[in-house]
Amino acid sequence: MQKSWKYLLASPAACSMMLFAANAVFAQEIPTTSKISEPQVVASPANKIENITQDRVMAQVTSVSQLSDVQPTDWAFQALQSLVERYGCIAGYPNGTYRGNRAMTRYEFAAGLNACLDRVNELIATATGELVTKADLATLQKLQEEFSAELATLRGRVDSLEARTTELEANQFSTTTKLQGQIVAVVSDVFSGNNVNGAEITDKNTTLGARARIEFVTSFTGKDTLFTRIQTDNILSPDIGTPEGNLFFAGDGTNDGFIDALYYAFPLGKQTQVKLIANAGAADDLTNTVNLFDGDGSFGALSTFGTRNPIYGQIGGAGLGITHDFSDKLALSLGYLSGTANNPAPKNGLFDGAYGALAQLTIKPSDRITVGLTYINSYKQPLLTGSNAATFTNLAASQGLEDVAFSSNSYGVQASIGLSDKFVVGGWAGYTTSRTLSGSRGDVDIWNYALTLGFPDLGKKGNLAGIIAGVEPRVTSSSVAGLAEDNDTSYHLEAFYQYQVSDNITITPGIIWLTSPDHNNNNDDVVIGALRTTFSF
Repeated sequence: MQKSWKYLLASPAACSMMLFAANAVFAQEIPTTSKISEPQVVASPANKIENITQDRVMAQVTSVSQLSDVQPTDWAFQALQSLVERYGCIAGYPNGTYRGNRAMTRYEFAAGLNACLDRVNELIATATGELVTKADLATLQKLQEEFSAELATLRGRVDSLEARTTELEANQFSTTTKLQGQIVAVVSDVFSGNNVNGAEITDKNTTLGARARIEFVTSFTGKDTLFTRIQTDNILSPDIGTPEGNLFFAGDGTNDGFIDALYYAFPLGKQTQVKLIANAGAADDLTNTVNLFDGDGSFGALSTFGTRNPIYGQIGGAGLGITHDFSDKLALSLGYLSGTANNPAPKNGLFDGAYGALAQLTIKPSDRITVGLTYINSYKQPLLTGSNAATFTNLAASQGLEDVAFSSNSYGVQASIGLSDKFVVGGWAGYTTSRTLSGSRGDVDIWNYALTLGFPDLGKKGNLAGIIAGVEPRVTSSSVAGLAEDNDTSYHLEAFYQYQVSDNITITPGIIWLTSPDHNNNNDDVVIGALRTTFSF
């Protein structure tokens, strides 16, 4: 470096070049983005640029007076002035500063030198070469030779970066779409229990099923989301003679692939989010179900009952959802979904068929506490889990009808309280009152409730252990012929341990114990075991 310092001292242009390299490399060589959120690396990974808050390059400086932090009393003022007036070879930052006191590496100096050499070549090519003196050219030539290795390294890195960029652009999936997916593989079996409602449980073989999802998450503005999911699901819940204890991730038992979910979400102002749902919408698409164990079958609870308050099962299909945040502590969610939206037949369609309408206030008095107050009005939308009576499983057949129309009003309260980072207490209570509108007319009252205990990060960060104890939907009173009250009480006890093997793989063993299934003390207790493995990508 001793030779290079002699060259620098011998020429005002070369001295100016050093000043240019000390700063202009930062203003011109950094890729321009809207915001720098992480320190950028220039030339060498060991050299980070700190405290850069603005990164766009200002227009070419035509006068040194444009640089607010360069004063006539500065030792390098004349050199900078010469560099601007003779070569037009300098740029500053958008706020009008030069930041000439920055330290620099040889790579940074080489980058600035190369930029200024390009400017000199332009002057010569445009017949303005008389501005460049022979002494300056000689000095620049010696500097170019001195830094030839660094310049060659920089050119190689630029060529490599251009090649990688070209390859990424050629192979990218989409500029606006993210591809993600998930596979849930489940081994399950009925460990104990022989008779329910006078019939023998025959489905006691160990089974293996899988649910596969491919999801396209697209954004056109950066604030909106077009979500498309393709799914196939051949998992079946064990047939134990009652909907109680069914598995949330169970499907139709076929390997047919279909569009499972399709919606478009966008903001309407700063505090309102709108969601247009074309298919397979559910309560968790409309609002917060306020349950630590609601992992949509992929994570958390294994059973339908343990995943969320059963009243949420009375809303699903296509429609609209709106959530307005009054503050970070209070939100109102409204939603309407129809299960027959695409069917033009009489007593079907978007407004004349099965539907569910939801309203929920979600209250967060603190970061650790969340409470949901829910109301759902529905038509021909039965509960998805509970006793045969509570889910209207055999109601139509008992009355000799193909179908029974009924309307329901459901009320629910859900709560989640984090007593510490590793212990969360939660639960819910739900009440549903239904009225049959065909066949034998009458009213039905249905109750359910649960207590949950969650242990996040148990044994390892990312793990989750859970215990669920409660009563699945139970008919407490009925005036409908063919639909009797549930005289006894069945308890749902569930425990699972979700172990995170890696960022992409989790394994969840769990067990479900139903006492007096179907709310009938004459039935054997049933124990269901399941081992779920989730692959995410």
